[in-house]
Parts: sequence; C-alpha cells; structure tokens
Amino acid sequence: MKSKLVLIGVAAAAIVVVAVAQEPTRSVWDGVYTEDQAKQGQGYYNSQCASCHGDQLNGGEMAPPLAGGEFLSNWNQLTVGDLFERIQTGMPPSDPGKVSRETKTLIVAYILQANKFPAGTTDLPSATEAMKQIKIEMTKPDKK
Repeated sequence: MKSKLVLIGVAAAAIVVVAVAQEPTRSVWDGVYTEDQAKQGQGYYNSQCASCHGDQLNGGEMAPPLAGGEFLSNWNQLTVGDLFERIQTGMPPSDPGKVSRETKTLIVAYILQANKFPAGTTDLPSATEAMKQIKIEMTKPDKK
C-alpha cells in the first residue's frame, strides 16, 4: 500500500511540473516582436487577409476582427501560439497551406502591433511552442 501511495505522489508531482513548464513565461507586453516584422507583416496582411478581415483589421461580413476590444476579449489569457495555430491551420479558409509559416509569423507580429502591444528587439519566433510561452493579456500586468 505504501508503494502505491509513493507512486501516486510521484505521478502527481510530475503532473504539477508539466503544468508549470507549460505555463506562459512572457506577455505580449514584453516586446515579443520587432518593428521590422510588423512592417513586413502589414504588407502580407494587406495582400492575404484584408479582403476578409478588413483594411483596419476590424473584421468583415464573415471574418472576425483581428484588432480591438472584441478580438482582445476573445483571445485574452490565451497565447500567441494559440492564435498562430488558428491562423496556421485555418487561414486562408480556401487553402491554409497557401501562406508559409514564416509569412504567418510576420502577420501575427502585425496583429500584435495593431493591438498596440509594444515592439521589442527580438523577432517573434516562428516555432509554435515558443509562441505558446507568450500570453495575450488585454491590459498591461502590474510589475511584480
């Protein structure tokens, strides 16, 4: 009986470690993309996304907004990786593989800029797991 309790305790500890390891370590307020990425992303957004999501990222008849209160409310507390996965697997709806991963990363940088999150000095990574370490937060968190 004692060995079963030890195993249960070890398993529970492993679950806690995994959960902690997957918790985002950065925020969109930390400057997670560069101005250059956002500038490039704007060009790609205009050619690949604006026809559905609008020139001002305000949404369209069949497409949700990618900037502003509604967008931030929908994505608050999720991660940049979650947003990227949605774009990667579903955009454009007619052919999700049409736009490269690198281009979609630049578009995400532009979306972050359009939502008034600050730019930084390091490029937004194109690896989904790295983007999952960046939490989307509507309001700037208090410094600890």
